[in-house]
Amino acid sequence: MRRWFALSAIGRDRPGIVADLAELIYECDCNLEDSSMTILGSEFAVLLLLSGEGDDVERRLTAGCKRLEWEKRLTVFFRPLEETGPPRPAGTPGSAMECAVTGVDKAGIVARVARVLADRGVNVTALSTQSRPEPETGTPIYTMRIRMAVPRAVDRRALRTELERVAAELRVELTLTERDSAE
Repeated sequence: MRRWFALSAIGRDRPGIVADLAELIYECDCNLEDSSMTILGSEFAVLLLLSGEGDDVERRLTAGCKRLEWEKRLTVFFRPLEETGPPRPAGTPGSAMECAVTGVDKAGIVARVARVLADRGVNVTALSTQSRPEPETGTPIYTMRIRMAVPRAVDRRALRTELERVAAELRVELTLTERDSAE
């Protein structure tokens, strides 16, 4: 019977981390189903969905993760998922939307926008942020992109109004757009 696992890893960025993880998955007779990887500061962070068969697949993964931690200085965590089939895509039935926020970097941007979404039952499916100095002045400019699944029952106009109110209080620019859910 096929089993599903979530695996996360983080380590100082260097060439070969993806190869090390992919080889672990291959050596454990598992299949990489989905992934998200990024560099955060000087660290490389990975989140993987994988599947495998066999009574000892969890034991093999445990041993392989410990080996990677020791040999490659990665922090690796994995856990079995409870689904008996392929995990359902993240999200809530409804429409896909994207929110983009840009402005002078300050504390609370993510927290305030995310709270508005959470209070309305909107599911964040992907979020990325970046702070970069403005070329002319060096002022740190913060950019956030949130992909989300907005339930059909959520009033889009009220959601937009509340997000725009928060953006005005934070003195940031905000755009909210509908997305093709196949993206």
